[in-house]
Amino acid sequence: MQIRELGEKAVLAYLSPFCDQRVGDDCAIMGQLLPDHDMVITSDMLVEGVHFSPQTTPPYSVGWRSATANLSDIAAMGAQPWGLTVCLGLPPTTELDWLLQVYEGLRDCASKYHTPIVGGDLVRSTIATISITAIGQVRIERALQRSRAQVGDLILCSGLHGLAKGGLELLLHPHLQDRLTPPETQLLIKAHQFPQPRLDVIALLQPLLSRSSGGMDSSDGLADALQQITSASGVSAHITWEQIPIHPALTKLSPEQALDWVLYGGEDFQLVLTLDPSIATALIDLDPSLHILGEIVPPHQGNLDFIRLDRGFAHFQP
Repeated sequence: MQIRELGEKAVLAYLSPFCDQRVGDDCAIMGQLLPDHDMVITSDMLVEGVHFSPQTTPPYSVGWRSATANLSDIAAMGAQPWGLTVCLGLPPTTELDWLLQVYEGLRDCASKYHTPIVGGDLVRSTIATISITAIGQVRIERALQRSRAQVGDLILCSGLHGLAKGGLELLLHPHLQDRLTPPETQLLIKAHQFPQPRLDVIALLQPLLSRSSGGMDSSDGLADALQQITSASGVSAHITWEQIPIHPALTKLSPEQALDWVLYGGEDFQLVLTLDPSIATALIDLDPSLHILGEIVPPHQGNLDFIRLDRGFAHFQP
């Protein structure tokens, strides 16, 4: 049997018996790092032709997006980053200028969040591959985890979804830019090429927490995040679908696909949080750009049947 016949999640299920029980969130919680902090660690890989291409991603953006993917996982745990290691597999024909621009993007994104590049490795490969490990810290008992959503929690989202997918469509099909104003085109392309890890939200949230809460990032899409959180927590969710914000540029670009891009597009790197209503309200007071999607309800009492996860991206999709 080939892994393409199984799909990504089924392949991961086969691998789970080989892994520590801490696997399952955006990062693994490794235990006490400082007197009052746990260490978290995560790895992510970007492969040319799968995650980036010359048509859609200039080298500086390749580096930026590589850093964002890992820093977003740190944010998804409610943590702050310590450092990154970078492992590269490159064809011998790779232009030095391409590599230097990749590292400029990596450095600039990481340094924006006070995160140094502290090591890595470089090897020969048939295709360009970037593998990053990020290390961070979170106050003990205040980590965000997919399994910590509780009935009565409000579901918050840190920003808009579907913008990165819209930007990708514009880069793949430049003629579609005629449907938008230049600022709208720039907004969507920037969302795809230069996403931002939401560590700013974590800086506001952590002082409000007294215990672990539910959450993850939406790198694989908003729908995927909702399903992952409710499944891991053994609950369901009631989403107010008509209140999910859709940027007008997406509707202008493709009114038929705008909602699908919001739910399944992925790579927006926003946070989906499940918080006690008092904490959710306090957080929104600090950052009014956050919005409520719905609330956590008992199993089988939600309305997530609307979601079709087969529309989202997954490696080895059968």
